[in-house]
Amino acid sequence: MPFVIAAFVVGIACGLRALVGLAAVSWAANTGHLPLQGTWLSFLGNRITAYITTALALFEVVNDKMPKTPSRLVPPQFGARVVMGALTGSAIGLSHSSLVLGAVAGIAGSVVGTFAGAKGRALLAKAFGRDLPAALLEDVLAIVLAFVALR
Repeated sequence: MPFVIAAFVVGIACGLRALVGLAAVSWAANTGHLPLQGTWLSFLGNRITAYITTALALFEVVNDKMPKTPSRLVPPQFGARVVMGALTGSAIGLSHSSLVLGAVAGIAGSVVGTFAGAKGRALLAKAFGRDLPAALLEDVLAIVLAFVALR
């Protein structure tokens, strides 16, 4: 059941950066690494969807560094991360005929990623004496996790 681990890890990436996991799933579907043809999530495999989700993920990465960006732990941001974890986990699960298991793993990963990311970033920011290096490391971690999970 490696797909459950992949859904969980992509969920963690969604907990760190909500849209990075979605962009990664979209590119995986577009390149054929994640077979979603003929499913209700097949739109994720369209090239335009991959470009749009990538642009949105890049916007999120930039917006995250802004001082007025709210905490990921407030309900709207937390909810968005859980929804993205569910969606990406569902896509991974659906490609292995196990929608519910994938969704649950994605949700669990997004919750873990949200709380661990908040705590880890706070600790790193304290160690660095400022937030930006911690935020940049978190960006890299989210991208690497999503990429590795979908390979």
